[in-house]
Amino acid sequence: MSAELLPGDEVEVEVGPVAHGGHFVARHEGRVLFVRHALPGERVRARVTSGGPGDRFLRADAVAVLTASPDRVTPPCRYAVPGGCGGCDLQHVSLPRQRALKAEVVAEQFRRLAGEDVEVEVEPVPGDRDGLGWRTRVEFAVDEAGRPGLRPHRSHAVIPVEDCLIASDGVRGAGALARDWPGQRAVDVVAPSEGEPVCVPVPDGEPHAPAVTEHVAVGEWSQDFTLSARGFWQVHPGAAATFVGAVLEMLEPAEGERAVDLYAGVGLFAAALADAVGPTGAVLAVESDPGAVASAADNLAGRESVEVRAGRVDRALKPLVRQGIRADLVVLDPPRTGAGKGVIADLVRLGARRIAYVACDPAALARDTAYLRERGYRRTALRVFDAFPMTHHMECVALFEPAPESD
Repeated sequence: MSAELLPGDEVEVEVGPVAHGGHFVARHEGRVLFVRHALPGERVRARVTSGGPGDRFLRADAVAVLTASPDRVTPPCRYAVPGGCGGCDLQHVSLPRQRALKAEVVAEQFRRLAGEDVEVEVEPVPGDRDGLGWRTRVEFAVDEAGRPGLRPHRSHAVIPVEDCLIASDGVRGAGALARDWPGQRAVDVVAPSEGEPVCVPVPDGEPHAPAVTEHVAVGEWSQDFTLSARGFWQVHPGAAATFVGAVLEMLEPAEGERAVDLYAGVGLFAAALADAVGPTGAVLAVESDPGAVASAADNLAGRESVEVRAGRVDRALKPLVRQGIRADLVVLDPPRTGAGKGVIADLVRLGARRIAYVACDPAALARDTAYLRERGYRRTALRVFDAFPMTHHMECVALFEPAPESD
């Protein structure tokens, strides 16, 4: 019997398909290895980084490529190597192949968790430069000496860095990497679409974070949104407008309709919906984070047809259902874990003619797709956006409509 593999051991393996999470599946003497820095079809020497006897799988890095894929490229960033920064999973992959791999991940998650076959094309988002220079919000970790840097994959260590190539010009020019931050755990650097970049030390935290302004324009519609520099906002400069455009196109809101925006954040979708349904319509925005609720109230001020309700979505939906309140349209943009079975069960009782679901995790979206189908809604559209180039992350926007009685 061969010896069990342990961290630090190296083995030669044939690399198989992509898996959700930025790694690729390989096998060695019956053991499954999730290998980073590899590509399907390659033969590599993989060094085990975590796992041991009894574990279902091991994690590993491809430390030498013995047979290279034609889709392999030299990573543009010197920190995107085994043992280096863990932020970029796919810098060693050509950009077209990155998007094809992400499409494979989406298809696999829907096949496995929703029982559906989907064919998607991962669409680029305007605002990056061949996959670089897009990240407008970066949290740099700080080591014990006060030096800013980034963390390796699945590690609390800090690698001091002098640059980050996926960061936007505003973030790179803010000066955070050119100085030390003694006594701080991290420093957030934010380069909003309006105004100058800001550096916010952590743990000084939310109360001391300045407000920033983000401008969003979709066709003839536009608005400025104000929020805390440490509040949630899409990190790709083209993402907010792209997602709003996709949601409006799918929902086709009409004058006088009633809409519900769940996990509403600072009011991005609620604002666009409110202007689409007009003063004779109504929009309810539900958000649990106190800072986001305050920002949403400011961003939606002056629209009498909009209500911002503070509270957890699962708790806020139940009284609506008990009161028999109906809605024509629903938008939900939940956290990475998804909406979940309970929220889905309640929101379908609003009787919406269309539901737009914005998801940063295809697995969570696929699970919730199955729950929606069980409750009488079918998926009628799906778009996937490359809002996080060079990483395994992506954003999905799906449309659901009541299934015909025959279904």
